[in-house]
Amino acid sequence: MNKAETGKGKKPEAHIPEAVVHEFPPVWDGNSKILILGTFPSVKSREQHFYYGHPQNRFWKVIAALTKNETPETMEEKKRLLLKSGIAVWDVIASCEIVGSSDSSIRNVKANDIAGLLKKSRIRAVYANGGTAYRLYQKFCFPDTGLEAVCLPSTSPANAAWTLPRLLEAWKIILPEEEPQGQVY
Repeated sequence: MNKAETGKGKKPEAHIPEAVVHEFPPVWDGNSKILILGTFPSVKSREQHFYYGHPQNRFWKVIAALTKNETPETMEEKKRLLLKSGIAVWDVIASCEIVGSSDSSIRNVKANDIAGLLKKSRIRAVYANGGTAYRLYQKFCFPDTGLEAVCLPSTSPANAAWTLPRLLEAWKIILPEEEPQGQVY
């Protein structure tokens, strides 16, 4: 018998979905005016217990550039940047089955209570970081919130077709209209 027949020496199946629960709260306060929704934390984000933890994810670079700040490094710097900019961050999914960090593998979704957050906050605009977050928000949350989300291109490293300058151009719509904004590159 060879190793394949005995099952010895085989690597664990990398494509088996894992049931995972979102373990950290949304970032928001009474001054938050917009909500940016991701799909579900990546493996790196789950390890760090905070949003957009993958080093190649461009989220923090985009937010820093648009708000004319330095790119934050620590969790506290990231929270401070979001809150002083009136930005709340959360994910659509509270729990699901997922393979690694792959949005396309997500199954058995239970959504976060986005409507509850909107009711107790001053948030008046919702932006989805990528198409999967947008579709899941529309399916699971929009019926309860009644607030249309705007779909933005994903800042994920998997969305390599979108360069940082293109992301900045698309994402500048999150900025308050009353503040004059120039080109940010």
